[in-house]
Amino acid sequence: MSWVWAFVLALAALGLVLLVMRWMGKDATLDPRPGGICRIDMNGHDITRGEYLEVIPHSRVVFSFGWEAEGSTPRPGESTVEISLTPDGEGTLLRLRHLGLSAEERPNHAMGWDQFLPGLAAAAEGRSLERSPGIMPTTNATS
Repeated sequence: MSWVWAFVLALAALGLVLLVMRWMGKDATLDPRPGGICRIDMNGHDITRGEYLEVIPHSRVVFSFGWEAEGSTPRPGESTVEISLTPDGEGTLLRLRHLGLSAEERPNHAMGWDQFLPGLAAAAEGRSLERSPGIMPTTNATS
């Protein structure tokens, strides 16, 4: 379980930023403490920004979440991501809940999390990630 926590939160320094970048983005600014920033540049265009709300070492992290681009939803602070870790035999059960999304936002975000969560263990263990360039997330812009 400790490697999962190290990946999700850990050092709040270069090591964590590099792991998050390897897992789901191009760049990241992370300060995993209540009130700290959680900003991930997914692909040079789609940037998420939030604030850590709760950090319980080795078991739970909660942060606000939103897209920075004008016209994208949700906006920063309009939704919340909860990640809980529970020991499960030799492994760890990760439960992710993304709260505060509208009915029309849910399918796109579910698809995004379904894309990125399987790569979490691979990135944390240093294995290569199989990711198609065409499935990087795009902002959920409204017209």
